[in-house]
Amino acid sequence: MYPILLKIGPITIHTYGFMMAVGVACGLWFLFIQAKKQELPSTKVIDVAFYTIIISLIGAKLILLIGNFSYYLRFPGELFSLARSGGVFQGGLAFGIIFALWYLRKHKIPTWKVADIMGAALALGHGFGRIGCFSAGCCYGRECSLPWGVTFQNEYASNLTGIQLGIPLHPVQLYESALNFLNFFVLFFFLKRKKFDGQIFSLYIINYSMIRFFVEFYRGDHADKLYLIRSTSNYLSLSLPQLFCILGLIGGVTLFFILKKRKSA
Repeated sequence: MYPILLKIGPITIHTYGFMMAVGVACGLWFLFIQAKKQELPSTKVIDVAFYTIIISLIGAKLILLIGNFSYYLRFPGELFSLARSGGVFQGGLAFGIIFALWYLRKHKIPTWKVADIMGAALALGHGFGRIGCFSAGCCYGRECSLPWGVTFQNEYASNLTGIQLGIPLHPVQLYESALNFLNFFVLFFFLKRKKFDGQIFSLYIINYSMIRFFVEFYRGDHADKLYLIRSTSNYLSLSLPQLFCILGLIGGVTLFFILKKRKSA
């Protein structure tokens, strides 16, 4: 775990922020290349992606604030620190999707065609972002007795995120990173073979909902207030993010069949 990538005098570069920047850069590069290949207005696509990223960051921070209001009331400066957390991804995703759909329709850009390449780009960027989470120690896992359990030792990261030190934990950040990269390759494979516009974006929502639902079983950073059903077994519990995953899965499947039916009609 390396929360600080580089420190030169008063300048500190945190690994989380750096990996987040790498993820954004890779996602934008993928968008630009695919937009040109599909003869879409590549500069407009990059514009909507850029504005969507800003709106998503605001949304992610807003949901983080709501979920941890008492903490940020005492330490308001922490809310804007990328060293601690970039926010709640699902909140940012919801805000970003709503804004992007509005922007694309307003500027008369083929909405679902762009959404398809955005879905794959999101999976790619998110994979890098979760590596940043692992380096920072945020979004950490629960205790792990398996051979690949990771023991964190960095006190600075512990002070920032509350991660437990000296105890083997599930590297849930790496679980999710690997699954997001896998999701990207699956979506990229089907992008060249899609039957209708919106198919890849729908698959992104479906796949990520399942990924996050699975990973949530091994998260250890949730307070009891984030659980709707709390049991002695994590597998019999239901967290608030898992409820969002269920809703996302239903929404993704519904969107898939609506767009498929529209294409057939």
